[in-house]
Amino acid sequence: MNTPETPIPALPSSTTLIGKLGVVALISGLLVALVYEYTKPIIAENQRAALEGALFKVLPASAESRLTYRLQDDRLVRVPDNTPNNGDLIYAGYDKNRKLVGIALTAAAQGYQDTVRILYAYDPYNSCITGFAVLKSTETPGFGDKIDKDPAFLENFQCLDAKVNDEPSALAHGIRTVRHGTKKNPWEIDAISGSTITSNAVGRMLDKSGQFFHPVIAKNLNLLENAQPATQPKR
Repeated sequence: MNTPETPIPALPSSTTLIGKLGVVALISGLLVALVYEYTKPIIAENQRAALEGALFKVLPASAESRLTYRLQDDRLVRVPDNTPNNGDLIYAGYDKNRKLVGIALTAAAQGYQDTVRILYAYDPYNSCITGFAVLKSTETPGFGDKIDKDPAFLENFQCLDAKVNDEPSALAHGIRTVRHGTKKNPWEIDAISGSTITSNAVGRMLDKSGQFFHPVIAKNLNLLENAQPATQPKR
């Protein structure tokens, strides 16, 4: 007795498979776009809140108001305080008498795992960097994330030399990170032992930002001093 053969189902055509894959890809792309649009304002608000907190930390305690400027063609142009920061903004802090008391700027560089981004305080009268707050970092816990916790590292920023040359066109001395325990000059950063990559990133970002922004601040210091900030308190 012959056993009947099981019929082999017909395979779908390549056109059908491609069509189905296209539909799946389209739906996946649509879902990604929807999630992005949904989370975009949430992320923006979190970034704004983080920046506000950092400004509170790095600007002098006497700063009761501030103005925001964008660097455009070697000029400072005033912009609304809620302008998204793409690395081209300057925050000027003023006391209750509307006197300029400090400046805050962002800086970023590649760390060990990802980009490290900070907001740092610049004193244009003493030409030094006086502190910073981390805005973004995914560095290794206990190592790279020590840049805003290690007391010895933070001593570098009591007054890190960031003065400009006579022109002014650049920093008089480039900011750089040196091996732990070898710092000799006020424009050098003593690295954290065991966290040299992130320490070097801080030196690179501050040097790049200083070379770019500090000469412009020197040229426009009178503009910043004579500005009329709003009277509402920053803090």
